[in-house]
Amino acid sequence: MITGPTASGKTVLAVELAKHIDGEIVSADSMQIYKGMDIGTAKPTFAETSGIPHHMIGFLDPRENYSVADFKIDAEKCIKKILSRKKTPIIAGGTGLYINSLVYNIDFKETSESGEIRERLEHKAKEMGNGVLYEELKRLDPDAALKIHVNNTKRLIRALEVCLTHDVNFTQKGKDAVKEPEYDYQVYMLNMSRLRLYHRINNRVDFMMEEGLEEEAFRLYKMNLPKDSTCLQGIGYKEFFCYFKGLCTYPETIDLIKRETRRYAKRQITWMKNIRDINLLDMDQLTVLQAIQGILTDYGSGKMGNEVGCKAKT
Repeated sequence: MITGPTASGKTVLAVELAKHIDGEIVSADSMQIYKGMDIGTAKPTFAETSGIPHHMIGFLDPRENYSVADFKIDAEKCIKKILSRKKTPIIAGGTGLYINSLVYNIDFKETSESGEIRERLEHKAKEMGNGVLYEELKRLDPDAALKIHVNNTKRLIRALEVCLTHDVNFTQKGKDAVKEPEYDYQVYMLNMSRLRLYHRINNRVDFMMEEGLEEEAFRLYKMNLPKDSTCLQGIGYKEFFCYFKGLCTYPETIDLIKRETRRYAKRQITWMKNIRDINLLDMDQLTVLQAIQGILTDYGSGKMGNEVGCKAKT
């Protein structure tokens, strides 16, 4: 697995690594799955893929929602097919929930949903505010309440939904859902100074603007998607929606996209550093080639598993 915050260089490293170990890449990016969302999600171009097969990219209509449970099912199918071709699967992306679903082999049947309870909680949030839900979560699962912000409606509802559906708190249910993984995943995170990362993020946003992000966002805006559509969580789109409505200026929109991307990267770093047995690649000190050589050392030593680099556990 190659992960790291947005704009840290995951695509370049994953592609170069694939050349060395006869690999194919499975994207772990929750926004690159959508068709027509190419620029704002930094979807790799044909040239950037260098002929390396990429999976789980651009296959879903923006009108369709997609969950982490869906990703886990589809990603594991890809992994099995890649292995059957005697190739090395390389999971590359920065969506923490996607990475965790594989590393910890989360059984989403253990956290099944209840449409009726969810609808009731959504109605309560609209009528009475998130504070009421937050107080209820503090009563049912204090540990979960400490980790979920009162303004994060979706996670509040999800945590309460699990508590009320399974008659056990969200924290414990999450632990019960973790199973022994089928594969021995080796996770590498691209790490660099915050100053350098933020500079890369700002430059990337400027490049996206040159490539036509505004036009891409406008096409999505004209689709009149529901506000809770999964694809609208992508940074660079909803910010432009405010601009299209005349609620902010063009320079304010660009600044907002940069700021929100930097904040997202900060959250990604916090999440990823908590992944068990993660290997940090110091990209302030290493070139891409040097980072790959370090990974290949693990690969050659057998740390990464068998000859295809992805060892099935017995």
